[in-house]
Amino acid sequence: MKPAILVTRAIFPEVLTKLEQYFEVESNQDDIIFAPTELAARLKGKAGTLATASARINAELLQQVPGLKMIASMAVGYDNIDVSACTAHGVMASNTPEVLNETTADFGWALLMATARRVTESEHWLRAGHWTKWRYDSFLGADVHGATLGIIGMGRIGQAIARRSTGFDMKVVYHNRSRISAEQEAYANNAQYVSKEELLQQADHVVLVLPYSAASHHTIGATELKMMKPGATLVNLARGGIVDDQALIAVLREKRIAAAGLDVFENEPKFHPDFLSLSNVVLTPHIASASEATRRAMANRAADNLIAGLTEGKPRDWLNPPA
Repeated sequence: MKPAILVTRAIFPEVLTKLEQYFEVESNQDDIIFAPTELAARLKGKAGTLATASARINAELLQQVPGLKMIASMAVGYDNIDVSACTAHGVMASNTPEVLNETTADFGWALLMATARRVTESEHWLRAGHWTKWRYDSFLGADVHGATLGIIGMGRIGQAIARRSTGFDMKVVYHNRSRISAEQEAYANNAQYVSKEELLQQADHVVLVLPYSAASHHTIGATELKMMKPGATLVNLARGGIVDDQALIAVLREKRIAAAGLDVFENEPKFHPDFLSLSNVVLTPHIASASEATRRAMANRAADNLIAGLTEGKPRDWLNPPA
């Protein structure tokens, strides 16, 4: 008999067809987000799962599903997976790096431009019927060309964002857990490594692309927001929890920075409702990787990892080889 697997959320039908060649597949095309108890119940008897960030994989869950051998996550970030617990239980875990770098970087620029130039705010104003004449001071925003771009988190996506700044004649400064190579810095528009404090003080536009962990929780809080220029913008493409949303709301309400662009939130999708009352924030529902080609590539990469893990014992994007 084929091994049984669970696909925790709705997915492209052709990916299910691919998986069905190797496994008995329990799918979830109704796209229900399983509560922890139901997820555990559905994983019993399963050899593996293709999961998304909504599935919380922790030690408590793994104790209830001793037959589970593989978790293939359809995401590059894996803060929803306790990798150490997976290793302790002999469960392989994988993610989907690389395939979404360029698409996410594209969206980072879309969000940065919309935030700096007040695109969402002005569109809402127009749709409400307020536009009756041109004024010299209507929706004055911040220039992007010639400005200083600060990137916190200089991995593959951060470097892709930096490369795109060349056409805007920007200066790039970055902060990372460790300095990248001189060759990578040169390729990333001659990016300069600085402390987080220096970056926040210098940058006209700050973009967050660092992974979430306990160490990076509230990397940007009230103290850091006070360091930013009054006319600066903040864009978060990383994960909810990187920014203290309550502190950011206070700063935006008082206009102590110009604006923010957010694709991720604390406790998403139940984000803080006070964001909706602010005109100087651009809000999107975690769609940075959402081009059709890239989402299909992510789904196929996750499926390929699951197939390789359960048939060969070696997923391509293995997060915990000791398992």
